Amino acid sequence: MNNYQRKLFPYAYNILGSIDDVMDAIQDVMVKYVSAPKQGVENETGYLIKAVINQSINIKKRNKKIAGDTMWLPEPIATEKADANINRREIISYSMLFLLEYLNPKERAVFILKEAFDYSHEEIAGTLSISIENSRKLLSRAKNELKTKDRKFSDFKKAISGSLQGYISILENGDVKSLEKMLSTDIAVMTDGGPEIKIVSELTVGVKATAALMMYVYKTYQKTLSILPAIINHQPALIFYDGNTLINCQVFEFEEGAKKISHIYSIVDPEKLKNIHKP
Repeated sequence: MNNYQRKLFPYAYNILGSIDDVMDAIQDVMVKYVSAPKQGVENETGYLIKAVINQSINIKKRNKKIAGDTMWLPEPIATEKADANINRREIISYSMLFLLEYLNPKERAVFILKEAFDYSHEEIAGTLSISIENSRKLLSRAKNELKTKDRKFSDFKKAISGSLQGYISILENGDVKSLEKMLSTDIAVMTDGGPEIKIVSELTVGVKATAALMMYVYKTYQKTLSILPAIINHQPALIFYDGNTLINCQVFEFEEGAKKISHIYSIVDPEKLKNIHKP
């Protein structure tokens, strides 16, 4: 079971962005498979991958209807020291995971299979029970939709720690002007508090508004917390602890060259923080 969980997890997570939903999808598929006749199943792993992908699409469709228009951020995963049951190399970046929320579940599945797992259109068609031409159209539509969001997806694990340390020092010193200089002109902060945590703002855009927000949040809620650097979904992040309790995870996206911060994804929903453990 654990071997299959490790193999199936990235497929489900990249579609769902929620670990509880991922485990539900995998469990549902495994329970059905164990009790079903095995005639005609030549490739057990391929069969289970196909089943978990389609189960994940169905769960995503259902969740889209429930979530409505509220800000929803994916559940973060610490990819630097990921759980042994997770193949961290196949987990996509947090920025990309967030942007994939703009796609419908089938577009998302096609995009992930093609871009993250290097499936051919023939393989995608067989997995999703669609035509090869439909697979091509869905991929083209997904790419066009993502392009309209005008985002860049680069991995800035190198030399980022210095930038984040500078960011923390600026907050500690209350230096708003220096903080503004660290932010790109199109900076945006997305915050997800879930149903339990009241947040200051779901979406904040612009240099001055973002600097004011982050300074206010730090002074009001984070000044006494322990702040640790982390790698979340292959991106630089800060995690905030009150003792051993994780309070906030902030995932950062930098402009090319790691000069300025372009996006901050702030997760304070306790349900989405429960799978990140203190180093």
